[in-house]
Amino acid sequence: MGFMKEFKEFAMKGNVLDMAIGVVIGGAFGKIVTSLVNDLIMPLVGALIGNVDFTTLSATLRQAVMNGEEVVKPAVTLNYGNFIQVTVDFLIVAFCIFLVVKAINKAKEAAAKKEEAPAEPEAPAPKPDDVVLLEEIRDLLKNQK
Repeated sequence: MGFMKEFKEFAMKGNVLDMAIGVVIGGAFGKIVTSLVNDLIMPLVGALIGNVDFTTLSATLRQAVMNGEEVVKPAVTLNYGNFIQVTVDFLIVAFCIFLVVKAINKAKEAAAKKEEAPAEPEAPAPKPDDVVLLEEIRDLLKNQK
């Protein structure tokens, strides 16, 4: 029973829950970036360099063996276009994560500076007249001895 209790404590720690939330949000963010790369950036880059679809770029190492219309052995290709597209995808994700981490660090620094700023000391409240009078009497009695 101790194992289950220990696992429950581990699973309910804030770090594990934060990590799980990060994984879910990261997966959704990855889909957004993949769509950005596949649907917006790469078609523009392809159009700029001559209407190239990067997903179809490949180098054929061995031609397909055909028997009439039937493929006996498929062609062996290196699909470097897809690699280029995935690399651009990674670079965009890495850049976005860099910007998010930089913004978080800047916010933490601002919060730390705000906490470090010493608060101005409050001026002591004026003493009531009766306390001032009693202190004067005390001081006079001290001086008489």
